[in-house]
Amino acid sequence: MKKYSRVFKYLNGYKRRIGLYFLCIFLSVIFSIVSVGMLMPFLDLIFKGNTGASELVKSTSNPVLKFVRDMLLDMIGSSSNGKLKALAIICILILIFIFLKNLFLYFSFYVLNPVKNEISNKLRAELYEKILKLPIGYFTEKRKGDLMSRITNDLSEVENSVVGTLEGWIRDPLTIIIVLGSLFILSPQLTLFLLLLLPVMGFVIGRVSRSLKRQSQDVAIKYGQSVSILDETLSGLRVIKAFNIERLLQNKFLDVNESLLKTKNKISFRRDLASPMSEFLGVVIFSVILWFGGRLILKNEISLEASVFLTYLALFYNIITPAKSLSTSFSNMQKGSAAISRIEEVLSTPVTVDDNPQGKKISAFNDCIEFRNVSFAYDEHVILDGINLVIEKGKTIALVGSSGAGKSTLADLIPRFHDVSSGELLIDGINIKEYSLHSLRKLMSIVTQEPILFNDTIASNIELGHEGAGREEIIQAAKIANAHNFIIQKEQGYDTNIGDRGSKLSGGERQRLTIARAVLKNPPILILDEATSSLDTESERLVQDAINNMMQNRTSIVIAHRLSTIRNANEIIVLQKGKIVERGTHEQLMNEDGFYKKLVEMQEVR
Repeated sequence: MKKYSRVFKYLNGYKRRIGLYFLCIFLSVIFSIVSVGMLMPFLDLIFKGNTGASELVKSTSNPVLKFVRDMLLDMIGSSSNGKLKALAIICILILIFIFLKNLFLYFSFYVLNPVKNEISNKLRAELYEKILKLPIGYFTEKRKGDLMSRITNDLSEVENSVVGTLEGWIRDPLTIIIVLGSLFILSPQLTLFLLLLLPVMGFVIGRVSRSLKRQSQDVAIKYGQSVSILDETLSGLRVIKAFNIERLLQNKFLDVNESLLKTKNKISFRRDLASPMSEFLGVVIFSVILWFGGRLILKNEISLEASVFLTYLALFYNIITPAKSLSTSFSNMQKGSAAISRIEEVLSTPVTVDDNPQGKKISAFNDCIEFRNVSFAYDEHVILDGINLVIEKGKTIALVGSSGAGKSTLADLIPRFHDVSSGELLIDGINIKEYSLHSLRKLMSIVTQEPILFNDTIASNIELGHEGAGREEIIQAAKIANAHNFIIQKEQGYDTNIGDRGSKLSGGERQRLTIARAVLKNPPILILDEATSSLDTESERLVQDAINNMMQNRTSIVIAHRLSTIRNANEIIVLQKGKIVERGTHEQLMNEDGFYKKLVEMQEVR
């Protein structure tokens, strides 16, 4: 049961509700058994001929039943119509007990259903929160579609298969235990024989359910693959259509979908077998008990009245329904355990870049950023090696080099998207790990090569940099970013919805909105990751002007693809295979006739 520990952990916060649910179920089962127990006096009334009612209710060979029969006698009194009156009282009592049984059953659902919903809600919130905390490096190794599948399909599976059957974990075992106790009171010999048969039933059902976890794991993986293909299709429709590869993608998706169908069918066959098999086995045991008990009675080997024996059989039949439900719950839990394992894999992933709640709050950048012999490796692959670099306040530092040289990784270390593997990264002389993560990142704004926007209004996307900003501040930031003119030409101006990932805007417009967002945040440190490399000439000029406006009086780290944009940088750092191979101003590096000069000449030739 260790794999369900997270669900049990959530249950700890609802002990009082679980206790109340237990009480309601207990009373519901008791009233159900008592209503069935009313069959004994009823059968005696029907089958004992003209025996007087008074004589009838007093006769009993089981002292445990005497209380019920004495109570019935008191209610009948000495009336000449005792049998008819007794029959009416029995019917009324059965109605009352059945009503109370169902009333407490409803109360149990009323108490437990909110708990189940809250557990599902907490699990969903915890999973999303963990995804936000995980370092960026984690997502480079995982398929986005697989992660989406875990937070949608797997979570839904847990909700339906594990949390959804939560009441059965308490109700069905409790029902079986109470009914078995009642059966033991009625006939210890028959009940001991029955207890020898029940483990056989449990063993057979367990064998059927055992393979469900492995098959469910396969289903979850294939769901993730199908979601990944769908995500890639939606993101790359333009390329798919341009290269006429619709059929290729369709066949790829259909193969995964067909495999998913076959595995789901296998699961359904095994899971659906549990309930009818448990019912059939229950009836088999019922028939054995009927034969065995009847044989003992006919041979006078046990003294059991016919009414008591028939009531015993009726009570035993009450075990079959909870046994069916329990076997179905067990099968569903086996099926859901695969989904729990996949979710637990994400939740148990160590957060290598964790916040320091007791860390120092840094509210201003006063001196410099220093890389002191910094190295960074990911999965034993060295990306940065022995970086020593000082970035003084107010200066612009440009990072250049071939693809894979480590430029973006070096910049990502400053806001702690990754933590250094060795060495130290300091801001104002203090290791950045000693600062709280929130206050550290509040000092910075990042403009990436691919504009990241959200399906909301223009104003809301700009306001992300400074929540609660007034409309005038938003407009001023847009003007600095050269975005105001195109915004006011939109039908709803700043209240225009830009669509999924800003799909209603051009590339240059999207990039200028991200710059406006960075301007509104007004950070002392600015990181620009090839912010103009994917734009056309006109858009590049507008965006570059906006960047120049934004960089004034700020410390800037610029990852440059087009070297013409960094000629005025205070220092240019040339990276190659994770190491600094050259550094200096544009003029100094051109005079050195080194790697930087070759890069510049290659771009000029183009």
